[in-house]
Amino acid sequence: MIHTVDALLTGRARRFGARGEASAIAKTPVAGMRRVGFLGIDGDEQADLSVHGGPDKAVHHYPRDHYPFWNEELGDHALLGAPGAFGENISTRGLTEDAACLGDRYRLGTALVEISQGRQPCWKLGHRFGDARVPATVVRTGRSGWYYRVIEEGTVAAGDGLRLVERPLPAWTVARLFRLLIGGAGKREPAALRELAGLDVLAGNWRKRAEKLLDA
Repeated sequence: MIHTVDALLTGRARRFGARGEASAIAKTPVAGMRRVGFLGIDGDEQADLSVHGGPDKAVHHYPRDHYPFWNEELGDHALLGAPGAFGENISTRGLTEDAACLGDRYRLGTALVEISQGRQPCWKLGHRFGDARVPATVVRTGRSGWYYRVIEEGTVAAGDGLRLVERPLPAWTVARLFRLLIGGAGKREPAALRELAGLDVLAGNWRKRAEKLLDA
């Protein structure tokens, strides 16, 4: 199946938090073709490279399918009137965490990308929406989005396709991955955590998280 890229979005780092922290979470749609490099989409930035960006978080995908839920949850928030509310680079419909899998490879425009991990929410989502409950709601519902690493550089534009070309780990949906490592279910499934800790396709920081949960 081919999903259409509804919007391609980038953002620049700017002052964001009350203490003067910088963030590039405010993404806006861009027109025309953009290069997809190993560290992300041309014109996109990350403010804190210790927790954002890098090869395993080159491109962030958040399903537009979740926006109706958030409109009900947050009361038709102004940010939800267009893609980019969750800091995503890619917006599509019809592909969510219960269908996308770790290790999936997609042809994104002419680039080849691979799902590397889910998106762990932080305080910045709450600050962006003016509602501190948002990160906890992401954890509770699993509406997390996910990240890609770039396997082959290329170009992409809004309106291009996102086409699945390989699915090596169909049992490891993003939803299951998130539930185990972020949602707390891993405490009851040590065998699954051990398997995750040994999967090279999983981003290194999430493999370490699996190991820590096992040790705990």
